[in-house]
Amino acid sequence: MVFTEILYSDGDIAVCVKPAGLVSEAAEGGLPALIEAQTGKNAYTVHSLDAGVGGVMVYALNARAAAALSEQIRDGAFGKTYLAVLRGTPAEPCGTFTDFLYHDRKINKSFVVEKSRKGVKEAVLDYRLLACAETEAGALTLTEIRLRTGRTHQIRVQFASRRMPLYGDGKYGGRSEKTGIALFSHKISFLHPESGKRMEFSANPPNTVPWTLFGQI
Repeated sequence: MVFTEILYSDGDIAVCVKPAGLVSEAAEGGLPALIEAQTGKNAYTVHSLDAGVGGVMVYALNARAAAALSEQIRDGAFGKTYLAVLRGTPAEPCGTFTDFLYHDRKINKSFVVEKSRKGVKEAVLDYRLLACAETEAGALTLTEIRLRTGRTHQIRVQFASRRMPLYGDGKYGGRSEKTGIALFSHKISFLHPESGKRMEFSANPPNTVPWTLFGQI
């Protein structure tokens, strides 16, 4: 049986490290099923990661906790920090990207558009450059990203629209790689739905290329 690494669990939540390649929302054949098998409780999805993306996630284990965590996400009290490897290097070592995004559900792809209209949502993120590596295919940049909004494929499309696609992201202008998309949910923080205590959990990307190009993360 497949297992997922559980960093913390109690009667209300389970914090785990999602493996890349596993869907985060499906009740059968996805991460919720693994959480349920390992905790013996129903797993409620309150946020998601793309199937090809791994990293830290939290699941609610009852409806009350699910409602409390979902409210924090809506109110911006739920912190999400990612690590990504970009093809290219932003002009500034840190900054903020603000765009209007439209998600086409038929092809499951998001696009940056010029102005707000029906179906368009504002997307905001902050980034900070951590390290660079020169390769035969050009410069790669390890980047820390904090999401202010949680839009579909937000990080992938906001960087790709600036000609800095993520390593391995063939869908958004990068070259497909056997290692997959170099995007990882590095850290999450939230208030415990019962105690109200601020909690923070983190994990590091797998010890594989391209992450290993930057030494110890």
